[in-house]
Amino acid sequence: MFSTLAIVITLLLLMFFAYRGYSVLILAPIMATLAVLLSGDFLSTIPAYTDVFMGALSGFLLKFFPIFLLGALFGRLMADSGAATAIANTVVQKLGASKAILAVILVCAILTYGGVSLFVVAFAIYPIAKDLFKAADIPKRLIPAAIALGSFTFTMTALPGTPAIQNAIPIPYYNTNVFAAPILGIIGGTIMFICGWLWLQSRAKKANAAGEGYGQHDDEDVGGVGATAKEAEVLSTHQTSFTVAMIPLVLVIGLNALLTYAIFPSIDFSSLQAQFPDLNIAGSLGLWSIIISLVLACVVLILLRIGHWNNLQKTINRGTYDSMLPIFNTASEVGYGAVIASLAGFLIIRDSILNLTPDNPLISEAVAMTTLAGITGSSSGGLSIALSTLGEDYLRMAVNAGIDPELMHRVAVMAAGGLDTLPHSGAVITLLAICGLTHKQSYLNLAMVTMVIPLVAVVAVITLGTMFGSF
Repeated sequence: MFSTLAIVITLLLLMFFAYRGYSVLILAPIMATLAVLLSGDFLSTIPAYTDVFMGALSGFLLKFFPIFLLGALFGRLMADSGAATAIANTVVQKLGASKAILAVILVCAILTYGGVSLFVVAFAIYPIAKDLFKAADIPKRLIPAAIALGSFTFTMTALPGTPAIQNAIPIPYYNTNVFAAPILGIIGGTIMFICGWLWLQSRAKKANAAGEGYGQHDDEDVGGVGATAKEAEVLSTHQTSFTVAMIPLVLVIGLNALLTYAIFPSIDFSSLQAQFPDLNIAGSLGLWSIIISLVLACVVLILLRIGHWNNLQKTINRGTYDSMLPIFNTASEVGYGAVIASLAGFLIIRDSILNLTPDNPLISEAVAMTTLAGITGSSSGGLSIALSTLGEDYLRMAVNAGIDPELMHRVAVMAAGGLDTLPHSGAVITLLAICGLTHKQSYLNLAMVTMVIPLVAVVAVITLGTMFGSF
């Protein structure tokens, strides 16, 4: 009983202090240690940190560090080459200011689906979005929701092949790939996109009818966040054609699909298995395809802009550094989850979750993923904790129930993208800071398009998957 209470207390404290702006790098080990102490097992405090916490942290780094690193590097290369801005400008020119909301959503979607980090997208697109919204006289308070809809939702969790880390995390647990349950993913993604867009359009029309307009805002700096205004100015000076800018994005998805469905299935890995007997080939192929695709896309992007980089060395270094905080934040949350899973009280919580719907593990899985994502304020963090502690159980339940692991993969990822944007979420706080807005001004619409509608899409996918299986 004390152990279960300790888990609940530390989870609430983690949420509270994360909202107050404290780094999860220090919060996670402190809360893990506190959970052990509150459960009464004083002797295990140090080993729980050195062995359990750090063991889980290092295990996560072992699996996913290359994807975080390459994803951040690719995003920085796209930004500093001017490719991101070229794509944004082209879409905006084609749609015009009258379709400002749709333009911002599509630009963000194209970039994030192609592998550009959502934070890079937010920094690069905000200056364009504010000019568009001002020209169309749409309230600025809707900009965060438009950026979030294009970056934090369907391209992150639903669309098949997306190289987002969220879509990669279930691979080693379910032996799947990033194209898992593709049609169901497209259906879920379409629900998020269309319903989110219609919601924002309705809010804009309501504001227009009330005579609200863009509003009075100081847009001199990009939300007052560091040197982002200077970054935006640098980005706009590059001359990159839309065609050239799109090549690396197409390569990420295209090469990934080619490796997944054509190249890897034709290779005999028996000699590799003999050389590395502990290697899980089935659980590694999906990760390998993402790594290879991102490496080649980075190389091609560098070569396409050769001779036109302001400072390629600085870009590469910044891209590398950009990956450090996200991966260590997520890995620390995984370490916290591992310590929690080692406590006696977790057995009660685990059994309650697993037995929530014994005949349909999809529902239980969705509840577990979105709850932990909400608590940690991170879809990748919640997904990692849930799968590292419950992944084997869900795979066993899926096999027993005749459910395709691909369906489990897609539901897990989409559900993790539900409550991950509660007010304490780092992504939400950063996005609002970039836009120079507050929770009071923008959070309601942001929550609607990133939580309420995505959860509706999860319910739709679970319903279709239960009725017709994975497709």
